Amino acid sequence: MVERVLITEEAKRIINSLREKHGPLMFHQSGGCCDGSSPMCFPKGELMLNDTDVYLGTIHDCEFYMSKDQFEYWKHTQLTVDIVKGRGSSFSLEIPLGIRFVIKSRIFTEEEIAVLSPIS
Repeated sequence: MVERVLITEEAKRIINSLREKHGPLMFHQSGGCCDGSSPMCFPKGELMLNDTDVYLGTIHDCEFYMSKDQFEYWKHTQLTVDIVKGRGSSFSLEIPLGIRFVIKSRIFTEEEIAVLSPIS
């Protein structure tokens, strides 16, 4: 099965640090309101989800969600969560560290599409 969301080792290290301070975490791919379209990290349960959000998978023990509308644009791509230096302007937990989570993406092959992990 091909995963829809992956994560880099460097991003995992940041999640480990954030988890020590904030406990269990979750991600939501923002739709571009405050800081473009970026993955935002929250304490698990802090962001209220509803039936307009899609669960794409789990990265480093963190559930990853995206709005259904945005998913329609991204459904043909595999997302990889990474970090870059620089302060974003979102409410994501990593911002005070002087870094931000970013998404790198690539289009699935036809073979991969046939065995994608399900969404819910």
